[in-house]
Amino acid sequence: MYDFFYSKLLSGKVREKSEVVIISIAIVSFIIHLLLVALANLNILGLNDYSGIFLNPIAAIYTPFSFILIYEVYLLVYYLPKSTTIYIGKQYEIITLIVIRRIFNDLANLEFTPDWFKVENDIQFTYDLVATLVLFFMIFIFYRLNDRKFDEMHPDKKLPAEVVKFIKMKNIIAMCLIPVFLILGSLGLIRWVHGHFFTLSQMASSIKDINSIFFNDFFTILILTDVLLLLISFLYTDKFNIVIRNSGFIISTILIKLSFGIGGFLNTVLIVVAVFFGVAILFIHNQYEKITLPED
Repeated sequence: MYDFFYSKLLSGKVREKSEVVIISIAIVSFIIHLLLVALANLNILGLNDYSGIFLNPIAAIYTPFSFILIYEVYLLVYYLPKSTTIYIGKQYEIITLIVIRRIFNDLANLEFTPDWFKVENDIQFTYDLVATLVLFFMIFIFYRLNDRKFDEMHPDKKLPAEVVKFIKMKNIIAMCLIPVFLILGSLGLIRWVHGHFFTLSQMASSIKDINSIFFNDFFTILILTDVLLLLISFLYTDKFNIVIRNSGFIISTILIKLSFGIGGFLNTVLIVVAVFFGVAILFIHNQYEKITLPED
């Protein structure tokens, strides 16, 4: 059963097929969204559009990015048993793509006035632009710091027995996460569609942000998963720097999760601080690995 579910959920072939399917859906959804925008602007189709996603064609970019985020979620689970640092890096990629998706959404609502820094949407747009550059650079640094003592990505390389057991345990957890995220994402999409098109504007405005519907719960599950992996790792290693590294990654994920509960400038700052903390933890961990401590 282990081999069967692994081949159906976490194999390289499944990852390649998933990429083709998701990108195809993203392209089709982008075209459909553009058609809906055209029909809405021509008054051919009446839509209860409380957030303005069918008023401007630029807002249509929001839709394919949502499906790209779905693929990033799958990649995160895919890399969970293969590399801890790449798994954490995928979390940082996801939150960065969320910020970029928000930029595309805000582009449709920009107000070009002399009082740029007095308009709330314009200020948030500026924050997100700067944050995207900072996040992109920090993710680059994070992957450059990803110096593994052994490469979990190549199955042909012999690994210690305890590492093989730990990887198998992470594979089992990853296989369990995939259906959980599929159900969570489906329920989130249903709630968003119902709240956006079939409820009163006052109710829709409170749940129109799909980030708060799916990704808030998504990062909650990631935090619980990271804690479980940290506890399991104690069975295979008690090295101080590894424990601190993994604990630091959990703190970083918690900060990202907390960012969904706030808005404005503090939201952007918390995201940047979360990624910076993870980069700093990995840098110190790598320096610690270079130190030779006495055994006694």
